[in-house]
Amino acid sequence: MKPKAAVAIDMANLIRYISPMKRIVAAFYANASGRQPVRDWLIAMSSADRKIVGKDIATVEFGWPVGMPVCRALGSDLREIRSTIRGGKVEVRTYFAIDGGTMLLLHAQEGKSGQADAIKLALHRLRDHRNRQGKDIERG
Repeated sequence: MKPKAAVAIDMANLIRYISPMKRIVAAFYANASGRQPVRDWLIAMSSADRKIVGKDIATVEFGWPVGMPVCRALGSDLREIRSTIRGGKVEVRTYFAIDGGTMLLLHAQEGKSGQADAIKLALHRLRDHRNRQGKDIERG
């Protein structure tokens, strides 16, 4: 009996195949110097925690619109994704806005303390993004 041939995965083709199934596509906010704070935050996490947060982001991408317990509207075009990491001991929030067909990942943090400041920062980043794109903050 002949062994089965190994299948090489071409990532570009895989992304083209999967993307049409997504209702919205996630993208990282980048500041004027190109830094992507949410991406940096994710990279600093353990692999296990990053997979959990990534799975919750993907749940929103594929299932949009999604409500609680994964996603919640915060007003002013801002929403949050809640993920539980470190064996159920820590809750993290990823703040995002919908910009056209894109889920723009603006800010992320652990825990609920400092949430008001985190929301202000996410809104600031949304304004920055839209100003650099030539869009008004009220449009989305």
